[in-house]
Parts: sequence; C-alpha cells; structure tokens
Amino acid sequence: MSAQGGTRAIVAALAANLAIAVAKFVAFLFSGSSSMLAESVHSVADSGNQGLLLLGGKKAKRAASEEHPFGYGRERYIYSFLVAIVLFSVGGLFALYEGYEKITHPHSLEHWYWPVGVLVFAIVAESFSFRTAIKESNPLRGSQSWVQFVRRAKAPELPVVLLEDLGALVGLVLALGGVGLALLTGDGVWDGIGTLCIGVLLIAIAIVLALETKSLLLGESADAESVRRIREAAVDGDTVTRVIHMRTLHLGPEELLVAAKIAVRHDDTAGRVAGAIDAAEQRIREAVPIARVIYLEPDVYDAARAAAGPDRAKTPGGADAAH
Repeated sequence: MSAQGGTRAIVAALAANLAIAVAKFVAFLFSGSSSMLAESVHSVADSGNQGLLLLGGKKAKRAASEEHPFGYGRERYIYSFLVAIVLFSVGGLFALYEGYEKITHPHSLEHWYWPVGVLVFAIVAESFSFRTAIKESNPLRGSQSWVQFVRRAKAPELPVVLLEDLGALVGLVLALGGVGLALLTGDGVWDGIGTLCIGVLLIAIAIVLALETKSLLLGESADAESVRRIREAAVDGDTVTRVIHMRTLHLGPEELLVAAKIAVRHDDTAGRVAGAIDAAEQRIREAVPIARVIYLEPDVYDAARAAAGPDRAKTPGGADAAH
C-alpha cells in the first residue's frame, strides 16, 4: 500500500512541479524577479527529486543476489538521501546566493503581473500535489501526528513528498510576499529578502530530510506494535515458552529481518524443536507480513541468569538479554 500510495504522490508532485517550473521561468524572463528565479530552480530541483524517488523505487524491486543476499530494499533510502542533498545544494544554496545578489544589486520589477499570476497558479498546483500526498499518507499515518509520521515512517517517499510540497507552498507565499512588497515600496531589496527566506526554508527542510533518512540508512528496528505482535506470535506456550531476546531490522520499507533466541523445554526432541521453530516462523509472518527474513535460535531458559540481568556489553539496549 505504501509503495503504491507513494508512487501516486510522487507522480502528482512531478507533474505539478514540471508545469510550475516552466511557468516560473517565463515569469522570471519577463519580470527579472530573483524570487521567481529561485522558485524556478526550486521547482526544477523538486522535479529531479521526484525522478530520483521513482528511480530508487524501481531499483529497490530487484531480486536478491549472491552479492546482496538481503535484496535492494534500501535503495529507496539512498535515493531519498540524495533528494535531501539536491534540495540543499541546488535549491537552498542557490536561493541564498540569488537573494544576496538581489539585495546588493537591487532593481525594480518589470511586468509585475507575470510573477504574481504565475505564483497564484503555482500555489493552486502545489496545493493539488500536497492534497494528494496527504490523502495517500493518511491510511499509513493512522493516529500519529504529522510530525510523528515523518519521523517514524519506514517508507521514505511520502514524508519526502510531504515536506517538499509543504516547503514549496511556504516558499511560494514567501516569494509572493517579496514580490508584493517590492511592488508596493518600489524597492527591489524586498524581492531579495523573500529569496533569502526561501533559501533558509529549503535548507531547513533538507536538513530534516537528511537526518531522518540517515537514521533509515543506518538501520531502524520495527515499530513497537510490530515488535509486540512478533513476540506474541513466536510463543505457543507449549514448545516455545518465551522469547529470550530479539532484534529486528528494516531491510527496506516493506521487508523486515527478525532474529530471536527462543526458549524451548530442555527435554524436547530435536524434531519437536525444529517443528516448533517452523510453526513460530509461520505465526510471525501471519502477524507481521513484512517479516520476511526470520532466524530463530532455540535455547533453554535459565532463570538464575535472567535474574542476574542482561550483559549490556554484548546486547544493545540490554533488554531481555539473559538466558
């Protein structure tokens, strides 16, 4: 669901940004507005970003190979990180440079109706793209706030498009404000100030995207609800009596690795333990369908060692490590 919803949001954003970029460039040529030039480059960068997200989604679908036995799911994270870099360098830094140039060498705007008309059109188009991203995100967001959704989402495309569209809308308002103040006062410096504000906004969004995508690239565990369901599914109360400790890792947005040490009875036969492990894997996959790579290690639970506490030097987080 998240992949399909993300693709729809990306395509909607790409179509909107391509149309807006052309309109902004035309408005810049007629008016000479630095805000319009910065917004034009911003729209071109956003279009390139959507292309990167689509490319990452396509590459992530490749089958696992001997060299990459866990597949290519993280390609989506890599390309999302590239989006943050492009947004920072092409969009943000260019806007800062252009704003500085306009403030130090101001000139009046010509044919003011071009930038104003294009900005109004762009706000309408970006609003459509933003609405699509919100609509596709809501089923995945559930009861989370938007901040929580952006921070916790394992599929990067929707948060990236959401932040890009939000930044684009705010940037358009800033550009409209800069152009409007330049027209009202007759001072082109306001156009440059609006451009600087756009640059700061884009850099801030790029930093947020980079930090969140970096966390995904490093490897994030499953969410708390999925971890709870996996633990409950692993135990059958007969052969498998408890989960001694467990680690989960996202190999991609829709692929989860589960590694756990499970407690079995000391007098069970090897055949019975093997059958219990197979059954536990089946229950885990039914409880959490994205748990596709599962490694379960049987062990005998030792109450004395459990009472002594986990070995934190060997176990990240230290939780449930004793056996």
